[in-house]
Amino acid sequence: MSERETNAGPNPGQASILVVCGGLSTERDVSLSSGHRVRGFLREAGWQVTIHDLDQTLLDYLTAPATRPDLVWPLLHGADGEDGSIRDILDMTGLPYIGSRAKASRTAWNKPIAKNVVRQAGLSTPHSVTLPESIFRELGARQIVDLMVESLGLPLFVKPSEGGSAMGCSLVDTPDRLPQALINCFAYGPVALIEQAVNGTEISVSVLEIDGRLRALPPLEIWTPDGIYNYEARATPGPTKFYAPARLSRQTLAKAQEAALTAHRALGLRDISRADFIVDASGLPLFLESNVAPGMTATSQLPQSALAAGYSLPELYSSLVRSALSPGRSDSPNAGSESFREPGLPSIA
Repeated sequence: MSERETNAGPNPGQASILVVCGGLSTERDVSLSSGHRVRGFLREAGWQVTIHDLDQTLLDYLTAPATRPDLVWPLLHGADGEDGSIRDILDMTGLPYIGSRAKASRTAWNKPIAKNVVRQAGLSTPHSVTLPESIFRELGARQIVDLMVESLGLPLFVKPSEGGSAMGCSLVDTPDRLPQALINCFAYGPVALIEQAVNGTEISVSVLEIDGRLRALPPLEIWTPDGIYNYEARATPGPTKFYAPARLSRQTLAKAQEAALTAHRALGLRDISRADFIVDASGLPLFLESNVAPGMTATSQLPQSALAAGYSLPELYSSLVRSALSPGRSDSPNAGSESFREPGLPSIA
C-alpha cells in the first residue's frame, strides 16, 4: 500500500492506542471479540495497543499521565458504544478517537430517526412504523395486530428501534405471530420498529473515511438458509454464506455503494461506518440501518469486504489510526471529502 496518504501521521511504535471494548450491553461478547482482533492486527503492524473494558477504572486510565493514550478506538457495540455516550466522555477528555462524534452516533443508533434522515437525503427505505411498549399494552395486542397488518401487510420485520446484532428481531409472516414478536422485541428496548419485509438480497456496504477521503468497499451479500441473518448467524461461523462482491449487476453494486456514501454523509458519520440494505427485484437498494461501530470479528462484514477488495487488515487499521492522529484532521465529518465507489487496488497505507 502507498504511503502517500498517510505520511502526516505517526509511524507504528510512536503512539499508544487504547481499544475500549466489552461493556455491559447485550453485545458484550461481540465487542470483546472485535476488540481483541483489532488489537492483534494493530500489534502485528507494530503499534502499541492496550485493551480496556468499560468499567470504573477507565476514566482514570484515560486521564492519568502514565497511562493516557494518544488515541482511543471505541469498539463497544450496543448502547454502551453506539448511542453516543462513550463519545461524549471521550470528547470531554480531549482525546482523539476513531469513529463518529456523539451527535451523529445518536442519530444513527435510532433506526426510525436514521431512516427519516436518509430518506430526506434521497434514499429509499422500507415502510415502517414505531410502537412503544406502553401503547402496545394499553391498546391491546389484537387491535394493534389488525392495524399493523392492514397498514403494512405481511411479512413484517419486528426489531428494537435501538440496537444491533439483530438481537430482538423477528420475521413475522402470519398475524398470530406478531404479538409474541413484539413481546420478544420489548425485552431489548421500549420501542419497536415494525418494518415491511422486502423480498430481495441482503447486503452491507462499509465506508471508510481516511484523510478526508471517503471509500465504499465492495457490497457484501449475506445469504442464510432461512433468509434470516440473526444474532447467532452474525456472531458464530455456520451455514451463513458471504459473497463479496455481492452477486448483483455492476450497476446495482455501484448504486449500493453510492447509497452507503450518501447515508454516511447525511448522518454526519466519521471514519468508519457500515450501511445495511435490502436490494429489491428492480435492483433498488433500500436502506435498513447504519452502524457506527461495525463488528470486527472473524465473521463480521467490514473485514470480509476489505479482504475481498485486497486490503491487508493490519495496514488498513493502521491507516485509520494514522488518519485519526493526523494534525490536520477536521472535526467536521466529511469536510472536503472525495468519494470512491470502487477501491480498485489497495491504496490505503
